[in-house]
Amino acid sequence: MLTNIASHLPAQCVIDVLPKVCHALENVGKDSTAWQLRAGRLIGSRAGFPVGPRKDFDWPSACVEMEQLTTCWTEQAHLRAKGDEGEREQVRQPQGVALNPQEEMAEPQNQENGRPIEIDEHQPPRSLSPPPALECIPLPSEHIAQVNSVLLMGEGTVLATGSRDWNVKLWDLQAGSGATLLHTLGGQGDFSTHRGWVWCLASLGHQLASGGFDSTVRLWDLQAGGAKMGLIRAGAAVLCLSCQTDVLLAGTFDKRVNMYDPRAAQPLVKSIRIHGNAVMCMAADDKYIISGSKDCTVAVYDRRAGKDLKRLQVSSYLQSMSYRGCEVWAGDNSGMIHAFSMQAGTLKPISKFDVGHVAMITGIHRSAGSLYTCSTDRTVKVHIPCSPPRTLCTQHHEAGVNGLSVEAGVLAVASGDMCVEVWRPRK
Repeated sequence: MLTNIASHLPAQCVIDVLPKVCHALENVGKDSTAWQLRAGRLIGSRAGFPVGPRKDFDWPSACVEMEQLTTCWTEQAHLRAKGDEGEREQVRQPQGVALNPQEEMAEPQNQENGRPIEIDEHQPPRSLSPPPALECIPLPSEHIAQVNSVLLMGEGTVLATGSRDWNVKLWDLQAGSGATLLHTLGGQGDFSTHRGWVWCLASLGHQLASGGFDSTVRLWDLQAGGAKMGLIRAGAAVLCLSCQTDVLLAGTFDKRVNMYDPRAAQPLVKSIRIHGNAVMCMAADDKYIISGSKDCTVAVYDRRAGKDLKRLQVSSYLQSMSYRGCEVWAGDNSGMIHAFSMQAGTLKPISKFDVGHVAMITGIHRSAGSLYTCSTDRTVKVHIPCSPPRTLCTQHHEAGVNGLSVEAGVLAVASGDMCVEVWRPRK
């Protein structure tokens, strides 16, 4: 009975509130079967979930994320649909033709500074519906070229943007209702952050790393106002980065994955070449490095054993990658999504999905209960990460989308027309 009642409460309430009421209710949140039934209602009977291994899967967190994602982004999709319908209705309205130029002039009492003031005598009543669950914050136009990479930090309160104008900028997302530029990163006397396009960003704690076409990785101290911490010469354009607790990883244009210790005078620890073309994307943990290359292969490298374990061939090369738990999700250059399982160093293909992208997937983020993708086809899509993915919302942009970042329910998107948008839950 208690389990049945709890199934009608929000997942966050079951986790945070019920345990404080009594011990009997505390046990409700520990029932794995109840969480699995809740997840089944959220994704539908025809979809499989999770896509990867079920052992040790975090069902409560997945349900919380799916409920929040569905609430926010389904509503956003409905608002967008209403807006599109309104625009179509305006197009269908007949346009009036003035037969007499005097008819276009307003009456004298409706004039101010020589300009007519339009007065709508039939104003619709104000809507009593609540504001949308999400708010959009467009960043001011501070970059003068395409923004290639965005990275949210600090629980979604700080944003780093990397651009083809050679600069990395830091933004404060807590200031009022908008975004405030904090710093344009650079050492003393530098006229720009890099000496070429900034292509990728990564962070760990207070350290931010930026990689660019000037063949360098530059390190910045966020606690010291973005002060320069170091410079690493990579020998080729840096296309992807991953910050781990003991090492900094860089995937480069010259087919290598380089391992660095930023604290050392000679930072290069090891350089491995396990691909036949440029390393386009990468993900890692304390045991393994998973990399995707333009040679249409995905490789797994065992950091502890110091050897490559697995190499898979894929139909199109992977451009973006997300690794969490026992699942790896990646987007390829043709618009398809690939899902893999990753257990004990063994990478196995699970499935390949068509979610509606028609061009390269430039960014992907997957967690237990959410999936975000963006593409050069000018769209950003939000999905439930089931099999097949259930798309909740599709956002259309004026230009191709170069990347995205997700942190604590906040979404940042970089598009090719120098625009950056941040979507976050409304306070």
